[in-house]
Amino acid sequence: MTVQTSPDTGAGVARAARSLLSASAVRERAHEMLGAALAGQVSEWRVDLARLEAAADLTASLVGEAYPDLNVPFHARWRHFAVEGRDLWAARDGAWSDAQDKARAAFDLAITSVLLDAGAGMGWRYRDAATGATLSRSEGLGIASFRLFESGALSADASDPLRADGLTGVTAEVLAKAFQVSGGNPLVGLEGRASLLRALGAALGRPGKLFDVMAGRAIGGKLPAPVILDVLLEALGPIWPGRLTLGGVPLGDCWRHPAIKRDDATDGYMPIHKLSQWLSYSLIEPLESAGIAVTDVDGLTGLAEYRNGGLFVDTGVLALADPADASRAHPVEGPLVVGWRALTVALLDRIAPMVRERLGVTADAFPLARVLEGGTWAAGRRIAKSLRADGGPPLIVLSDGTVF
Repeated sequence: MTVQTSPDTGAGVARAARSLLSASAVRERAHEMLGAALAGQVSEWRVDLARLEAAADLTASLVGEAYPDLNVPFHARWRHFAVEGRDLWAARDGAWSDAQDKARAAFDLAITSVLLDAGAGMGWRYRDAATGATLSRSEGLGIASFRLFESGALSADASDPLRADGLTGVTAEVLAKAFQVSGGNPLVGLEGRASLLRALGAALGRPGKLFDVMAGRAIGGKLPAPVILDVLLEALGPIWPGRLTLGGVPLGDCWRHPAIKRDDATDGYMPIHKLSQWLSYSLIEPLESAGIAVTDVDGLTGLAEYRNGGLFVDTGVLALADPADASRAHPVEGPLVVGWRALTVALLDRIAPMVRERLGVTADAFPLARVLEGGTWAAGRRIAKSLRADGGPPLIVLSDGTVF
């Protein structure tokens, strides 16, 4: 993936660039994309909002099926650290006597695991020796990354394995062994994943130190969720390979699309920040376990990944302007994929109140993080499995393992 960068043209451009590094920028521009699509100004996509009713029906029915008491946890990486009824992280609870030390370790695990969570491909499987379970996709990546972490392979200190301060030594070979990769069990983007962990180690040393940064941003023991993302985008900006920069500021998961109009240097830029927002949701629980109350969870956006995006394509809310595009491979930085991801974010905001209405719950009781988990992600997977033998996404996206 090769992306051109914009030259540094002064402090004003850098300020404009930094305005793209927030959840509010993602939300504002995603809804701008939806407005443009509804006006017929996004050439790759057509939108039929009437079909949101069917998507909401499916989503609400799956919430009720999986969580009859509507006690849905937040959409977070921690859901993937349970297998065969065993919560692997909870089983480690006695490893720390200090809540802050435990939170730092939780940050180490969550951050490395989320960065390893890009799409695995349809052919990859992981067999967990301890439980005998065979897993694929996000669940398999979650357990594999947990086992990698607890093995001490990410630690610089063999006597203290449950930490991730040895990331600069991670190679594709290390990950291939941990993730059971072989000719018959391929994992998409293996080298990209290893490179990302090395870059993370070079930038931060130990990811767990971000707990202290976020704790220092709390006021009166409270931390707004968008601030979690702000810290992550600033800290992780330099680690992403081949991404846009503007005014010397690395933009991360931010791309160009002609439907986004501005009269400043950010004209045409569409921020998405999917993995960083997935990580933001996943850091809420460690923060709260350490005594920091996380507020304004709905200040984050929905996640522009292929399960949520696939829900809208497979229910007909989104339709390709050229149906032949369904059989073509598309670059992640191309307007078709950027538009799809941005529209997904906006449509998640549209579907959330419809799901709540069907369930009879309020936004305060059932924030977007619960709608996603209960939820749109599950509905996207369910309908994909019903429509395609491999249960894969409705589009073929060329990615390096660091976006989806």
